[in-house]
Amino acid sequence: MAEALASPDAPFLLGGELPVRRLGYGTAQLTGPGYWGPRGDRQDALAVLRAAVEQGVTLIDTADNYGPGVAEELVAGALHPYREELVIATKGGVVRTSDSAWHIAGRPEQLRAMCEASLRRLRTDRIDLYQLHRLDPAVPMADQLGALDELRQEGKIRYIGLDTLTADQLEQALSLTGIASVQNRFNLLDRSSDAVLKVCESHGLAFLPWFPLANGALTGEGAAALDGVARGHGATRGQIALAWLLHRSPVLCPTPGTGSPAHLAENLDAREIRLTSQDMSRLEPLASV
Repeated sequence: MAEALASPDAPFLLGGELPVRRLGYGTAQLTGPGYWGPRGDRQDALAVLRAAVEQGVTLIDTADNYGPGVAEELVAGALHPYREELVIATKGGVVRTSDSAWHIAGRPEQLRAMCEASLRRLRTDRIDLYQLHRLDPAVPMADQLGALDELRQEGKIRYIGLDTLTADQLEQALSLTGIASVQNRFNLLDRSSDAVLKVCESHGLAFLPWFPLANGALTGEGAAALDGVARGHGATRGQIALAWLLHRSPVLCPTPGTGSPAHLAENLDAREIRLTSQDMSRLEPLASV
């Protein structure tokens, strides 16, 4: 780890030019169990999205298969017309047929149809960041990225991102076209994508870690060492986990999701926490991978 800690307040330049605040908001929790169907009252979901933006969030992360379609429609319902500084990221390349069925679909014609559908649901002419949700092993990477590159050349996508891949795959993708972001699982307890993070750092790519709060694992006994650091900052375990990401690397842009206004405010308060080198050293052994 570098001696100098990343600043939690410093914006990230997506694609080297588009500034975003590094702590964003993810929309998966606005859908039902298994990211299927709606969750709760629609007006509550709209209110949380608006509150996120009012509290300074400039990066909203969603996906066409959250619902499916539900999350994107909520984003548009709450935030359209979009503020100039707001960056909307969505994902395509996976088809849902039930709350437990995910089907990778990376043929060029499928990706084009998915992108066009997202444009309609989001009520926009151009998606700021369009991320390939999974690489399709049955389709050459060049064909998948070629389809997205065509959409970018047509002005329907501003930047291309990738979700869940290895460092070698990322290097291969970079040899084929411009990539602005990566989404892999990465958090205080799970650092198995550290090699991917290093590639992102070397190329100036945003890394949007999914399950930034370790998907509930922070409450386990194995994470008890968090308590000492949290007490020192008058913070919760979750806030320290988010602050750790913001300090760990200047390219990490976590987008935790919630349907609760109180939890949203708690998450966003992590921007104010200043971890010391000693704090980071105490947290380092928590990694399970």
